Amino acid sequence: MAWYSLLAIYLLFWVFTLFLVLPHGIRTSAEAGEPEVPGQAQSAPHRLSMPRKLVWTTLISAGFFGLFLLNWEMEWITRADLEAVIPHPKVPGA
Repeated sequence: MAWYSLLAIYLLFWVFTLFLVLPHGIRTSAEAGEPEVPGQAQSAPHRLSMPRKLVWTTLISAGFFGLFLLNWEMEWITRADLEAVIPHPKVPGA
């Protein structure tokens, strides 16, 4: 597989993982026992440590990507395996 294909796949894993990591550990000002800033939405996070979220995202997505690469090389789950589980759609007139 070409390096740019691997990079594109890793970036897909990274973005997907970012959306999984973002909501974890977030507390609102009310949950933290702090006063809200005037005009602030009640659901706004009290403190958001984005660098920490990005590090976790990078580590978790690297693990997912590593599993993907191992599966690609070892062929644990192949296209034939997926086709055996997922039924083919019925095409009218075929």
